[in-house]
Amino acid sequence: MPSFTDRVRAAAPPSAVAAGLIAVTVGVTSSAALVFTAAKAAGAGPREIGSWMLALGVGLALTCVGLSLRYRAPVVTAWSTPGAALLATSLTGVPMARAVGAFVLSALLVLLTGLTGWFARAMDRIPVPLASALLAGVLLRFGTGLFSTMHGSFTVAFPVFVLYVVARRIAPRYAVLIALAGGVLASVLTGGWRLDTLRVSLATPVFVAPEFDWKVLISVGVPLFVVTMASQNLPGVAVLRASGYSVPVSPLMTWTGAANVLLAPFGAFGLNLAAITAAICTGEEAHPDRNKRYTAAVWAGVFYLCVGVFGATVASLLTAMPHALVLATAGVGLLATIESSLTTALSDKNSREAAVVTFLATASGVTLLGVGSAFWGLLAGALTALVANVGRRRGTRTPAAPTPAAPAPAQNHPAEAPSP
Repeated sequence: MPSFTDRVRAAAPPSAVAAGLIAVTVGVTSSAALVFTAAKAAGAGPREIGSWMLALGVGLALTCVGLSLRYRAPVVTAWSTPGAALLATSLTGVPMARAVGAFVLSALLVLLTGLTGWFARAMDRIPVPLASALLAGVLLRFGTGLFSTMHGSFTVAFPVFVLYVVARRIAPRYAVLIALAGGVLASVLTGGWRLDTLRVSLATPVFVAPEFDWKVLISVGVPLFVVTMASQNLPGVAVLRASGYSVPVSPLMTWTGAANVLLAPFGAFGLNLAAITAAICTGEEAHPDRNKRYTAAVWAGVFYLCVGVFGATVASLLTAMPHALVLATAGVGLLATIESSLTTALSDKNSREAAVVTFLATASGVTLLGVGSAFWGLLAGALTALVANVGRRRGTRTPAAPTPAAPAPAQNHPAEAPSP
């Protein structure tokens, strides 16, 4: 019978706990300000803003923990960052009740995609190299951010990088954790933390009955659904597929949509699959055994619950934390995932050009019609692959020149792709 210590180690591996903490830190610090701005645009006061954070935190905790335990895969959810940006500009002058009605409509549409299965069928047609290239393109700015941050915050970012490189040699399982600890120490010694702004307070739920105004539903609810699916759920599924996790897509959409519907009256404007933060939990730094990396997503859910309960405290903590520390830690945490994604994306010679197009278009950050670069990158790559394949089918087949016998290269099945 396993001892109590063994059970604790199995439930809370240090590397998995660290990965979950880093994922939540990156997710919250990169977009919480947008959530506050969107809430204020709808006329929310401090209590309502706290309720928004509480509803989002509870929703992410339930979906991260529940779905990860159900499928034994690192299913990480997040609030819709592009959705928050959309709301920050489109909710000005919109009453809170009508804004909540738009949240409910968007969530119902996500739920419908899960129940009908059309999104899953579309995702099944995306080749693994293109999905990997999309993931690499999404993560590129975080990888380069590790080094661009050194320009203005060398004393914080450089120690994080050096400690990570050294730890990868002597203690690879704890490399990111050691780098994070070194970054915190460096930022404290250089006076980067502004602890005078920190205050502790609990969030309370505020219920707002939804009102459905067709103008707001069309101008806010439908665009919120579109950007959430194209800019969040699509790359979120790509992360799981590129990492070799064959999780059924439709139930993920169904459960995130259902949770969103229930929590929308309290301020949960959009719950969806995560991409960047999910990549932190699917990499080998989260756990050397890919079958146990789901524990990192479970711990991410636990930390998201803490974010929700202490919504106002999180706001003040974001003000106190050096932004360079967040960027540097995210950069080292995603290095292995970027490497693995690029390797998979370029492994097939026939789809290499399409993968490069997908990677470049996604990394460009272009936004058209309110839809982010992840969608357009995948569309550009798919178009490139389509044109290339049409040319091959129409060409005349020529006999291949004889070549010396050699062992056949190993082909990676999507479910057996090398883990990042």
